[in-house]
Amino acid sequence: MIFFGVAGIFFVMALAVGVLYLYQDKIIGLFVAEANQHIKTKVAVEKIEVTWWEQFPQVAIRMENVEITETVPGSKVPLARMKKVYSTFDIWDLLRGTYHLREMHLEDGTVHARVLPNGEANYLFYQSTDTVQGDKLSFELQRISLRRVQVIYQDLKRKQRFQAQAHAVSASLSMEEPILKIEASGNTRIHAISIGSNDYFRDKEVTLHSHLSLNTQKKEISIEPSEVKIGRAVYEVNGQIAHRGKTQLDLQVKGKNTDVQSILALLPPKFSRQFSKYRSSGNVYFSGGVKGEMSSRKNPQVTLSFGARNASFFHPDYREKIEQVNLEGRFTNGAQQSWQTSVLELRKIQGKLQGNPFSGEVVYRNFANPDLQVQLKAQVDVGHVLGLFPVKDIKSGSGQAQVQFAFSGNVGAFRRNPNGAGISASGEATLKQVRLQLRQHPVPLTNLTGSFLFRKNDVAVSGLKGRMGNSDFQANGTLHNVLAWLFLKNQTLRVGAEVKVGSLDLNQVLTASSGAKSLSGLGKGKVASSYAFNMPARLELDLKTSAQKVKFRRFRGRQLHGRIQLKDKVLSTPGMAVQAGGGTFSIRGRMDARRPLIKVTSVANLENIRVDSLFYVFEDFGQNFIMQRHLRGELTAQIESDTYLDHHLSPRTDLVQAQVKTILRNGQLIQFAPMQKLSLFVKRDELANLRFSEIRNNFYIRNRIVYIPEMEIKSSATRLSSMSVSGTHTFDQVMDYHVRLPLKANRRDKDERFGVVAAGPTYNPNLFLTIKGREGNFKVAYDQQRVKQKVATDLKREKKVLKEILQGKHPEKKETKTVKPSTEYFEF
Repeated sequence: MIFFGVAGIFFVMALAVGVLYLYQDKIIGLFVAEANQHIKTKVAVEKIEVTWWEQFPQVAIRMENVEITETVPGSKVPLARMKKVYSTFDIWDLLRGTYHLREMHLEDGTVHARVLPNGEANYLFYQSTDTVQGDKLSFELQRISLRRVQVIYQDLKRKQRFQAQAHAVSASLSMEEPILKIEASGNTRIHAISIGSNDYFRDKEVTLHSHLSLNTQKKEISIEPSEVKIGRAVYEVNGQIAHRGKTQLDLQVKGKNTDVQSILALLPPKFSRQFSKYRSSGNVYFSGGVKGEMSSRKNPQVTLSFGARNASFFHPDYREKIEQVNLEGRFTNGAQQSWQTSVLELRKIQGKLQGNPFSGEVVYRNFANPDLQVQLKAQVDVGHVLGLFPVKDIKSGSGQAQVQFAFSGNVGAFRRNPNGAGISASGEATLKQVRLQLRQHPVPLTNLTGSFLFRKNDVAVSGLKGRMGNSDFQANGTLHNVLAWLFLKNQTLRVGAEVKVGSLDLNQVLTASSGAKSLSGLGKGKVASSYAFNMPARLELDLKTSAQKVKFRRFRGRQLHGRIQLKDKVLSTPGMAVQAGGGTFSIRGRMDARRPLIKVTSVANLENIRVDSLFYVFEDFGQNFIMQRHLRGELTAQIESDTYLDHHLSPRTDLVQAQVKTILRNGQLIQFAPMQKLSLFVKRDELANLRFSEIRNNFYIRNRIVYIPEMEIKSSATRLSSMSVSGTHTFDQVMDYHVRLPLKANRRDKDERFGVVAAGPTYNPNLFLTIKGREGNFKVAYDQQRVKQKVATDLKREKKVLKEILQGKHPEKKETKTVKPSTEYFEF
């Protein structure tokens, strides 16, 4: 029996293959003729043939590389391109000689359906007909399937677009006049559903199970309960669509197994984008409906209700969770079914963040010109809040904050004028032992306590105290334009405050985030590259400051007070003073950081500063020629300078320009090596501690050179009561000094080893010397050029005197003064 059964099957198959071979051309001819009657646009097919194995057990008419032109008159744009199209019929139809095409299979292609701006559709290519090909072949579609087909629907009139990739979708068709029933199922990927400028359901994998009934007489579509599954979430859809004349919708949707992402997919992206990474667990629900006319002039009414009961939300990147969340939400496009009447409400919001409770409400009205109402009350852990809502400039934080805040106003009006009369904001935030680690600074702010009172767009700061490393501070003042600075682009925060510091450690305040070098390891004359000076472009400051103690590298000061202002990245002070080195240092000027190099323009005044302390603080100004141990005295000076720094506070010494007016009183020059070279004509013990009552001079700095005009120094040395010095000293420690030494005549001229001694009109000899070279490698030599100039000047003067004598004139007698030098100190 098995043998005869198998033999029968092979016999039928052989008979079918034979009939197929004999009638293939006839079948193709009947198919083409019937298709031409129903399709009213151009169809191009590269190859057509009949096959019985590719869609077995059905026999298929296979068409390859099919292109269907859209039905817009005169257009050559394709409506569809398919690599393969199959129309199938039953194998028994071959034996009967009549062919009923019941299935259509489309593979590997694209369908691009469009509605033009004038309302004309490009996809109406099928037309009914009363004639058939001698009842030999007919279209009786009962099933359509799509595999790897991209479907694009674009309504240019309504500015809508739908794009999806059908992986494997099939639909069964049954006709009971006048109702066509369609049951579709399969898997597809929705790239986007675009309405206007908003995209919904972007890049979602979808599983479909739909049941539709199409009434061809009444032109109605009934959607029986159907399911659209996205991940775990299931959307149940049912309702009616009437398309006789204007399209009327009456649809209901309900969610099952939904989470926060399911709800966000239904909301406009402008609201959902910033929350797209959040995940949820617990009971999150929603339901909604669409009802009314949908046309180019009207939109249907949309209502959506959603909420959460005892749910949890968390951010996967920051691993922070909001727990025990309850809320009720509602969305509607309003009475006019438009963006202008749309409302989004979040009511009865309650939850806990790390065990701390919070509550609030949010209402967003008029999506075209939004009005926003927000109320928030919370006790929060600062670190966990930063985990859920990251702030760009803050790396981490801890501590507690009590917040109560309310805002009401038009968003557009707030953007145009944050201080407008229609904006209302109030509330208070209190910090308790808060710690903040900034991203651009390695030293954290700690022990922050204080209150912030919100008044519209400003915040009053009361009793803010805290520390930055070794520095402690307290501040009271006002932050202007706070809300605009936080929530709008290109807004400036303006701060006016009084800041008091007990101890200010600038070593830590100015430390850069990338700097890890030890300050103690800095050599003399080197600038700490671990410092940084970066001023925000959108920050303005007006601070009245004071500090009891100030520390910066070797500098130690006290009683600092003054005013600091910042605007457009220009830091300035009308006056800042500090006591240091036994005197007072004050400065006024500005630092312009708007360019790659910071320009510092300043006028500094030093009053009675100990010169040895000054050299110690500035680490001997980076040279070893004259050092802190060589000097004593009290310095009073005024320094007018233009200095250029990079943002690590390293100076560009080639651009420095300065004028320095100095008065040095009660000075001492101790064990200064160049002076020891003069021991041939001055006692060595006098040169070891050379005293002078006062020196006045103006110094000039340009192109890395210090220019020293000639100055006279009255000293305590018995044989060196007066001397003059001039010359230059470069930043590379190259010296070129010119020294004049008037010597007493009653001592043997030991300076003859240098050359000729020039004598003045009183016959006291003057020795002219040069000091040239680098620190540690300099030479003291006879200054021949100065001697020549001196001799020429004296000869000219003597010539004038002789001429006056010959003319009978008597030279003026000079008043003679007697000076009794002290062996310890010379009183000028």
